[in-house]
Formats: sequence, structure tokens, C-alpha cells
Amino acid sequence: MTTTLNRRGILRRTAAIGLALGLSGMAATAQAEGDPVRSIELLSRTQAANPQQYQAAELIAQIWGGLGLDVSVKALPNTQLSDSVWYNRDTWDTTMWQMVGRPERSDPDEFVYNLFHSSTAPTGYNFVGWTNEEYDKVAEQQRLVIDPEERLALITRAQEIVNENQPYAFLVYPTKVFAFDKTVFDETTVVEQPGLGIKNFHTFSNITPLGEQTDLIMNSSNELNALNPFYISGASDSWMTELIWDRMMRIGPDGLPKPWAAESVEWNDDGTVVTLTLRDGMMWHDGEPVTVEDVVFSFTAPQKDMVAPMYQPFVSDITSIETPDDKTVVMTLAKPNAAFETSTLAKLNLAPKHIWEPILDNLAEGESAESVVEETRIGSGPFKYDRWITQQEVVLSANEDHWATPKIDRLIMRVVLNVEAGLGMLRSGEMNFMSDYTGDPQLLIDAADADGDLAVIEGVDIGFQYTAFNARRAPFDDPAFRKALSTAINREMIRKAAWNGFAETANSHVSIALPYWHAEGTDNMETGMDLAKEILTEAGYSIVDGKLHYPDGVTEPFAD
Repeated sequence: MTTTLNRRGILRRTAAIGLALGLSGMAATAQAEGDPVRSIELLSRTQAANPQQYQAAELIAQIWGGLGLDVSVKALPNTQLSDSVWYNRDTWDTTMWQMVGRPERSDPDEFVYNLFHSSTAPTGYNFVGWTNEEYDKVAEQQRLVIDPEERLALITRAQEIVNENQPYAFLVYPTKVFAFDKTVFDETTVVEQPGLGIKNFHTFSNITPLGEQTDLIMNSSNELNALNPFYISGASDSWMTELIWDRMMRIGPDGLPKPWAAESVEWNDDGTVVTLTLRDGMMWHDGEPVTVEDVVFSFTAPQKDMVAPMYQPFVSDITSIETPDDKTVVMTLAKPNAAFETSTLAKLNLAPKHIWEPILDNLAEGESAESVVEETRIGSGPFKYDRWITQQEVVLSANEDHWATPKIDRLIMRVVLNVEAGLGMLRSGEMNFMSDYTGDPQLLIDAADADGDLAVIEGVDIGFQYTAFNARRAPFDDPAFRKALSTAINREMIRKAAWNGFAETANSHVSIALPYWHAEGTDNMETGMDLAKEILTEAGYSIVDGKLHYPDGVTEPFAD
């Protein structure tokens, strides 16, 4: 792929345009001004680890400079960035962020409810703290409606409300590019899942070696934050977690939930009672049997305050769980939930009660399961935990006692923070499955063409890349300010410059990879500096001597 301007050229042109626009337009206004808006800090991953995200951050900072803002980009390692944004919610201004594709996100509920419902703002996924009464009602109602067309109308309205308020500046739905060595693995056993590509549970469970190399060696551009059945901090955590711990259902290659640890899943007529039949012969990795009591524990523990904040929204509708015999679990819901199979039964990990109940009972005040670091990780899934060497690798081995025993002997995930190093490892054979590539996709495609032994698969992700605004802090608590900053960003330029064209422009939290649920009316958002300045002017902001000021009488509450 080629673009009219290379990245460096676009950066220079953007800076020049931003400077010119920053000294015109609003600068001539005669309206009274409030305090100048303080300097803004935009957090991002480091350039070596995620050049696409970092490049987008640099472009956005320069664009916002054209609105009279002083914006600096602060690049952080992933673990430090997550800590700053997730656990210190009142202290940051804006951050580059991503929602990655996960199987349970094949239903839009997790994004529609979990990202923006007010109940998840204190400790959950709504880390930006944006709340909207109408949105809450729509997000709640879409869970209750079973008819797909009625539910579609609600999910469409949810996307419209987000578009109107711009709690995020959505950027792109990335085209994820993966590669594997087709001389090591049978190409016909690699599973491509819509919205996820070939990096998915079914590939790792089914991929079959062709010869003596029986280890799958993959990569991550992020260090892991946790391997914990009650907490997933990012993509790398997610990939490993879903292999170690089983779930009652799994999302199949077609994107629909299928029974997994449950042999069968049956609902009553009004959709409020589900009967789950536990599969025979399941064993924890320490040799203990998986019981219905373990299932009950796995779904009731997250209901308690501050035990598992990430999972609490997905079990809050469960009013009772009964076990009429040693194979049957009956869950009763307060009301029907159209997404329950996908967002709860296929999302929550089964955790061994005999290990985790004592841990949770001994949590100190203010602690949650998220802070627990086990000495080992005991699940019942198709892979067993072997070791985790921080900033180096995670090694899992096939669980020979699992009913879906993997065909590979080991899965090794190497932490490779430098994109160029990862590509070099793939070409040299040190790695045989490129699972996390954040560089220029064309370089990977060119390498495959040159080497001849690499297969490359690409597809649009369920997830999305965006800039998050902290609605807890002025001026980001002002919808007009957020909308102006978002409007100033030329998505097409970002798509070409930062993602080299390997992405689709975004303006919704429901990806175009979910075409039935995606609201096309949010596409093609009108952008431009003139329009952004018009929004600010109408809201009372002004640029004076190249500096953006609040509306008349408004003071800067976070002045240095």
C-alpha cells in the first residue's frame, strides 16, 4: 500500500496547518474569556512497543495545538499506563487506549453496557467516568429485549448517544494481521474467527504440527499484568487466561455461544431460568474434580462488592443458583438477559473453590481478587500453567486429561516489546506464530512474500483504537469540549499515517466487524478544524494570543 504522504511528511504538514489555524479563526473573537486551559497530557504506549498508537498520539497532539491547546505526549510501558489509567482515575487527562477483540465481544453487550453504564464507572470498564441517564436506560433495556430487531434499535440508539457526546474520540477499527510458519503447522487446522482473526481459542486448541516442532511460539507486544481467573487487564492476559481456565460456554468460530464445560444449556419459556448440565469427568489441574459447587462459587464470588469489579456487572442479574444434583446448576435471573450466554456464561472463568475461597476470605480491607498473585495457576482448561517469567515469556503445556486435548505440546508466548525484533524472530524461526503485530502490516506481508514459508491472514478487528477523555476532570467534563477535540481529528489521515491504511475509520463502540449491530449512521463523522472551532465558539471558548480560554467566568480547576 502507498499513501500520498509518508508519516513524517504528514506530521510536518499537520504541525504547519495547526499553527496557522491556531492563530486565525477564533483568535479574532471579541468575546470575553475565562481562564486559559492548562497544559494537557496525552498518555500513550511507547513508540517501540506500539508505533501505530504512538504515531497517532503525536499527530493528535499537534492537531489539538491548532485549537490553542498545549498538549504533550507521555509514553509509558503498558503496565505503567494501565496502572495510571485504571487505578488512578482522577489524575490523568486523556489517553490513547484500545479495546481488543475477544470472543465474548461477538455480542455488543459488553461494549454497550460495560463501557459506559454508570455502574461501572467507580472500578469497572467505564474508566473515563462518563455518565448519561438516557444511555443507562438504553443499555439496560437492550439486555431485556429478546427480539433481535427491537434489540438492534436500542443498540443503535446507544451508538447515537455516544456519537452525540463523544466520551471517546474513536479512531480506527484496526485490520489485524497475523502470520504463521506453514512449514511447521498444517494450514487447514488454523481457525479464522470473524472479528478475531486466527489468534483465537480454537486455533490454539486445534492447530496441528506437521513435524517434530510441536511447540507453538507466539509473541506479545505487552507485558502481562495478571494471570488470574477474576481479573483480565489486557489482551495478553486474555489470551492466556481463556486457555488455562474453562468456561461454561465458549464462543464458536461462527461468533455464537456454544456449550463447553456445560454439556447442555436450557432456558425456560420466559428466559429467566437457565439449567446447565456439567460435563462429566472434568478435573482441575491439581487433580481435584470440578464440581457444581465450583460453578456456584465462580458465579457468586464476583457478586460481592470489591471482589471482582471487572466481572460484577455480568453476574448482578443472577438472583439465585441452585444445584439439584451433582451435575446440574440452575441459575435464576431477575429479568431476561439477551446477552447472558455470551457476556456471562462464555465470559466468566471457572475457578476452583478449594483454592480461591480461602484467598478471597483473607483479603485485606480494600483489596480485591485483582491484587492476588497466585504461586501457581490452577484451572481446568486445555492448557496447564508451567511458568511466567516477567518481561520474558509465559509457557503453557497441553492438558492431556482434557476432553479437547491440544495437538501442540506447548504454547510459548514471548514478550517482545520491539516490533522490528518480533518480525526478525518470525523470519529467523525463533517464533512460528505472529500473534501480536503492531507495526506496518505491509512489512509483514512483504516478509512473507520474500520468505515463502509464512502464511499471512488479515481481518478487521471487533475491537477499536481510540483516545479516551477523562470526564472526571475539566475541561473534559464538557461535552462541547470533547466533541470539538474529536471533531478536529481527521480520521482518514490518522488511518493512513499511523496505521498505513490497514484499518477502517471508527466512530462507534460497535465495530463494523459486527455488521448486524453496527450503526452505519455513525460512520463518516464530519471533521475539520473550522468545525471544531465553531463548536468551541458556540460553547463560549475563545483563543487569545494562540491560547484556548474557558468561557467567560470559568476558572481552571486543575491549574499547575
